[in-house]
Amino acid sequence: MQNLTLPMQNSLKKSTLNEPEPPVYKLPETEFDFLASEHGLYDFGNLYSFTAWFKKETEAYHIDSTHPILLFGEPSDQQVFTIAACWLLGIPVFPVSTAVTETDLNWILDMITPTLAVTDSRNRERLSNTETLTIPDEKLSMNRIVSQNLFQPIDAGEIFAYILTSGSTSSPKIVPLKRRQVLFAAKASEQNFKADPNRYWLLCLPLNHVSGLSIILRSLLYHSAFYRMDHFDVEQVRIFLSENRLFQVASLVPTMMKRLLNDPGFRIHLDVKAILLGGGPITPSLIKSCIERGLPVVSSYGMTETFAQIAANPLLQPSAVYHPKKSTGRIFEPNQVEIRNEQWEKVSPNEPGTIWLKGPQVFDGYLNEDDNTDRFDSHGWFNTGDYGYMNRPGQLFIESRRSDLILSGGENINPNEVEDALERLYFIEQAAVIGIPDEEWGQIVVAFLVTENEDEKPGRDEIKSMLNHLLSPYKIPKKIIYKDQLPKTESGKVNKRKLFEELV
Repeated sequence: MQNLTLPMQNSLKKSTLNEPEPPVYKLPETEFDFLASEHGLYDFGNLYSFTAWFKKETEAYHIDSTHPILLFGEPSDQQVFTIAACWLLGIPVFPVSTAVTETDLNWILDMITPTLAVTDSRNRERLSNTETLTIPDEKLSMNRIVSQNLFQPIDAGEIFAYILTSGSTSSPKIVPLKRRQVLFAAKASEQNFKADPNRYWLLCLPLNHVSGLSIILRSLLYHSAFYRMDHFDVEQVRIFLSENRLFQVASLVPTMMKRLLNDPGFRIHLDVKAILLGGGPITPSLIKSCIERGLPVVSSYGMTETFAQIAANPLLQPSAVYHPKKSTGRIFEPNQVEIRNEQWEKVSPNEPGTIWLKGPQVFDGYLNEDDNTDRFDSHGWFNTGDYGYMNRPGQLFIESRRSDLILSGGENINPNEVEDALERLYFIEQAAVIGIPDEEWGQIVVAFLVTENEDEKPGRDEIKSMLNHLLSPYKIPKKIIYKDQLPKTESGKVNKRKLFEELV
């Protein structure tokens, strides 16, 4: 069997110089299941055959860390195969959602100039200035004898993928993810749970987020399989987890979990090892409901910059709870965490502050250098911008995420982008956007508006129609509140805390 990695190179960040060498994994056997979906069933032999074909198709292009392959199309099995092949070949990839606005897409193409885009016929016309490749269905079912020399060991210090975090036109951030982050994240997760060979991890999360990307790569490293859904279908997921004994692990955002729990008869079969919850606020009441149903949930804390979870609780079993329900568990070793005050000084246990991280799972910095201002100290610690505290046993508690960042249904929403779009509308003088707790979505977007003319106050549906060409659908406010004026702080800024207190 062939090793996937070599010892990592020294990273640009000082903190990585003394980090341990990354874990080493071997390639799965060709006959093991790799991917299933409503469109087909594929084994690792199919993947290796596709990878050999993909290598020949891309040899003519100059692909490197500054010119990755752009992955731009509707979620598909072709996207999954491309992501896995890029991992095996050491080709950097940039998966981007087709929901991005033209402004966002043009900004991405300016920041990173791809030499090739893997896309579909529906989205090819949006990439008129980029060479494109559309993958025929039959290329996924090839089954050839592939030389193991195709998969040469690859330096873990190299960039595997770029991920767009905020999707904002005002302050978007591109995260370069290195292969070492993937390897350490997989090893840490493996110690808690993993699916077995020819058993399935349920994938119903976006492929352009680390939440979906991590399932593909963990399955490749663990030698397990996963089932990809085109979209979240609550009834189908209930059947998978309650009746189909091939499914052992699922990754869900709280919104999805709540929809499953709406069925009072929902129970899981005995072979389900874990349900990983992340991507939004996880309330104690949700954890309690899961335990009462006998669901082995794992609440976690992570972000794009750490390649998904960097902290998680042990499995919650209905017979015993091993930690406080509000905790997201301990940071995965060998990563480290500190809680600091505004002066960047470490605080005592149970004292709240900003969460700082350091370790091999933590990225080395955003692509745009301006975004790194005040995000790293001289010793390589990363300022997450999230707020929380740790108790004396070292369990982490999250109080708020990324300051004003709104997490709704597993999607990150930058309120500045929504405010900017609203204030482009001719009748709006000023807009303030916040997220408020919601049982179904985790948070929902609420907009407070001051109009130029007090007699002109369109309803939410009319405003939604106006914003459709400016914002992705999930960013459009679900609630509109008109005000004569917005509360201000002494420095003249909008006091969003007061707006939040009006509703909560």
